[in-house]
Amino acid sequence: MKQPFELPHFYMPHPARLNPHVDQARAHSTRWARDMGMLEGSGIWEQADLEAHDYGLLCAYTHPDCDGPALSLITDWYVWVFFFDDHFLDMFKRTPDRAAGKAHLDRLPLFMPPDPATPVPEPLNPVEAGLKDLWARTVPAMSEDWRRRFAVATEHLLNESMWELSNIHEGRIANPVEYIEMRRKVGGAPWSAGLVEYATAEVPTAVAGSRPLRVLMETFSDAVHLRNDLFSYQREVEDEGENSNGVLVLETFFGCTTQEAADTVNDILTSRLHQFEHTAFTEVPALALEKGLRLDEVAAVAAYAKGLQDWQSGGHEWHMRSSRYMNEGAASVAPWQRLTGPGTSASDVVALLASAAAERLRAYAHVPFQKVGPSLLPDFHMPYQVELSPHLEACRPRLTAWMHRMGMLEEGVWDEDKLAAYDLPLCSAGLDPDATEQALDLSAHWLAWGTYGDDYYPLVFGGRRDLAAARLTTARLSACMPVDGEQVPVVPVNGMERGLIDLWARTTAGMTPGQRRTLRDAVDKMTESWVWELSNQLQNRVPDPVDYLEMRRATFGSDLTLSLCRMGAGPAIPPEVYRSGPVRALENAAIDYACLTNDVFSYQKEIEYEGEMHNAILVVQHFFGCDYPAALGIVHDLMTQRMQQFEHIITHELPVLQDDFALSAEARAALGNYVGDLRNWLSGILHWHREVDRYKSGYLARRAHGFVPDRSSAAPPVHLLLSGLTYTE
Repeated sequence: MKQPFELPHFYMPHPARLNPHVDQARAHSTRWARDMGMLEGSGIWEQADLEAHDYGLLCAYTHPDCDGPALSLITDWYVWVFFFDDHFLDMFKRTPDRAAGKAHLDRLPLFMPPDPATPVPEPLNPVEAGLKDLWARTVPAMSEDWRRRFAVATEHLLNESMWELSNIHEGRIANPVEYIEMRRKVGGAPWSAGLVEYATAEVPTAVAGSRPLRVLMETFSDAVHLRNDLFSYQREVEDEGENSNGVLVLETFFGCTTQEAADTVNDILTSRLHQFEHTAFTEVPALALEKGLRLDEVAAVAAYAKGLQDWQSGGHEWHMRSSRYMNEGAASVAPWQRLTGPGTSASDVVALLASAAAERLRAYAHVPFQKVGPSLLPDFHMPYQVELSPHLEACRPRLTAWMHRMGMLEEGVWDEDKLAAYDLPLCSAGLDPDATEQALDLSAHWLAWGTYGDDYYPLVFGGRRDLAAARLTTARLSACMPVDGEQVPVVPVNGMERGLIDLWARTTAGMTPGQRRTLRDAVDKMTESWVWELSNQLQNRVPDPVDYLEMRRATFGSDLTLSLCRMGAGPAIPPEVYRSGPVRALENAAIDYACLTNDVFSYQKEIEYEGEMHNAILVVQHFFGCDYPAALGIVHDLMTQRMQQFEHIITHELPVLQDDFALSAEARAALGNYVGDLRNWLSGILHWHREVDRYKSGYLARRAHGFVPDRSSAAPPVHLLLSGLTYTE
């Protein structure tokens, strides 16, 4: 069969190596699959299918250094997960039988108890039999934290099959951001990363949830999945009728040819590998120092990172050889192959190195403060009407008075003119039109505090290139938010600290410690993301597109907003509903629309006047090598599709979710109110951006450089920061 496109040249910086125990793993996995009922009589596989797929070879390439028993166990896991995928396809996707598919998935977590001594049900099919056996053989060697993380990754891998099934049933193709997010779950690479820990070294609990380790896992996942999409397009899209494939997603989004879409997928894959390397070489060592990891813990993280690299190279090699995929004409841009291969000339070497260098240096080539002119504003797709609180006028002077009391108008970053031009009460009035006067004041104060901090970090710390002071300030801000009702352990030394202490006391007075911890984590995520922006600014590095979009949610303070919205909904909505795929997708679609709205309006402010590089339009310009109008068009299309996804989830997915969880009438009403809050959030944010002077060309020309911070007051010296820090952590 003719291939639908020519496979691109893949960036593969590390050589694939083969585990010497490959034959042992092959033989063991064949016996095991037969014992579990996966072969003759299953209706899914015969032994010839298993041998042709050669999962023993896959695992021997992806885990080249583990011993024979470990390789056999890991191979059994991969046999199981591929059997699950083919079994689910045959039993539930081809039908499609959603109810039976959900019933099948609902039983599987019962076979993964946190305590291995917990009894499990009798298996009813080969999938359940395999999972029961594997869990019992694997978890005794790992910690409770690893069991929890691996169980969550396995459940995501299984449960998001329903997302694929729903899209097939509706004939719906995801938008690119939605696809990347969901592919991580349904594609299983986070699950694979858990097995990398089993084969190499378990990641220390102290850093397992940190941004650098999360980025290593996510970039690994994205590269694995996008590579698989390229090799499996013919089988999935043309043979099986799948619509969960990155090539098809981009083909649809851009309206381009299959070849152009495949080449773009490969560009994103390459960018994710570059991001992996950047994180491993810059952020992970800094994290080890910051957390004070022991030498054995540092070695464990290094072994894990190397294991992820081995998986990339080995997985690619297996795709090149497996009968499961189209692989005719596949080639790697791999220095370890090209530089030692026969017939390599000096010109080949120069061309190879020049190409790799050009791709990597592109992210560092931005020239700041370019004149771009007024921001171009497209026709925004906004299906919801804005409503404003009747308390808006009274809120404005009260915000000004509060900002003076906290000292945020006396530090040289903002003054009354800027505060008036930004009109944060207008934003709050649109976000919560039904708020009481007290609630509207609190909302406006939070917005003013967050927007002030977002301006403060790059202007003060970025201006003097002081990352150390930014990190210390971030740690002190976290200390301003005690969880268990204790006294604040710092003496405030600037407006941000005074403001946060005041906001924290007023906001959390009636909260439980768990609610306070959730809110503190949301604020911490925002302030830590400002340090990430600073780090990129000091390196003059335009972020990778996927990393940018995901971190943009944090820099925008989205988790803080959602935490406050959820607490307003009360206990009627169960926590598992908030954790569900449809609700998280609904929230992320809304967040991305709001973040991209800000990027569209603030383009001139950030690029021309602030020398910023954290703007989606600029990120798209650099990645695709296109001009401003073309990049704006791509961002606007993405915004539109995210809003359409938001509407789709409300109409099609939330009713099913409510039935799946058998929600009470009270919970359904509360969920409806929460959706209403998100609608107000979206329409209110767009209205605010349209109305305020903060992003308008005339105001920027008058005030963008008209106020230089008095650094002696805006950023206290490090010794003063340290002297006020009266706690140890």
